[in-house]
Amino acid sequence: MKLYTALFVLSLIWGMSFLFIKVLLDVFDPWQIVFIRCVLGIITIIPLFLLSKQKLKWRGLPLKSLIIVGLLNAGLPWGLIAWSETFLDSGYTAILNATTPIWTAMMGVLFFSVKMQWKQWIGVMVGFIGIIFLMDADAPGLTQEQLLLGFVLMLIATCCYGFSSQYAKKHLQETTVWITASTTLLTGSVLSGLIMSFTGGWYLPDNALEGNVILSLIGLGMFGSGLAYLLYYYMISAGSAEFATLVTYLVPVSAVVWGSVLLNEKIPTIAYFGLFLIFFGVYLTGRKKRNSTIKIKQNRTA
Repeated sequence: MKLYTALFVLSLIWGMSFLFIKVLLDVFDPWQIVFIRCVLGIITIIPLFLLSKQKLKWRGLPLKSLIIVGLLNAGLPWGLIAWSETFLDSGYTAILNATTPIWTAMMGVLFFSVKMQWKQWIGVMVGFIGIIFLMDADAPGLTQEQLLLGFVLMLIATCCYGFSSQYAKKHLQETTVWITASTTLLTGSVLSGLIMSFTGGWYLPDNALEGNVILSLIGLGMFGSGLAYLLYYYMISAGSAEFATLVTYLVPVSAVVWGSVLLNEKIPTIAYFGLFLIFFGVYLTGRKKRNSTIKIKQNRTA
């Protein structure tokens, strides 16, 4: 029961993350959002780690691998997701984010010598067809070029997630969850901070202390970037990686509902058909023989 509770709570948190980003874009630029959410995530994880009374071994850490995972699992994709939401509704970005397992499988084939079965290849093709249906949907107020840019940014972000998953599986098997999570957020904060130095982001907007802004920052940083990591890895350790990836199916549904109720976003019918195809593609891509030794960590969030 605890596992299913964690799954439900995590889907709500990650679904809301897309909405929080949308709200914060009215005040901050994308890289400011990334920096703040990384810092708040670290602030959340540190006291939880101290309460756990675990000891960390810093000697012999694979710093290069940790930095690469941090760049591709937080810093870069979070900035791209926020940038894409300057064009797309939060529900659209969440639906596109659901393609992450497909890109994870593709990155395994392209860069990590992972072999896929024919059913998994069919899943990849079905998922791509779903993306095409999404791109054919109408987006009021956007030109075709803006819509395409939003899609491209979001898909690059999911490719980053896919590559980082495969890379972490290969190079960070012996690294603890606490180190991986904290260094990921630290790397993300450094990257976004450097980008802010070039974009003029080191300032506090006038309405940054409004109530809805503060709540969105807390929700995205402390819950979506701090607590969510711990829930996700709890499901992997107490359940399995396969169980944890069930959140892939729940997050876009949660995000679409939140966006519709709180932001009055309207998702066209054709987009739901595209989402169905993506889900079916993810299902097929994630299927493998019982005796297969290939395991792909298939989910990431906003």
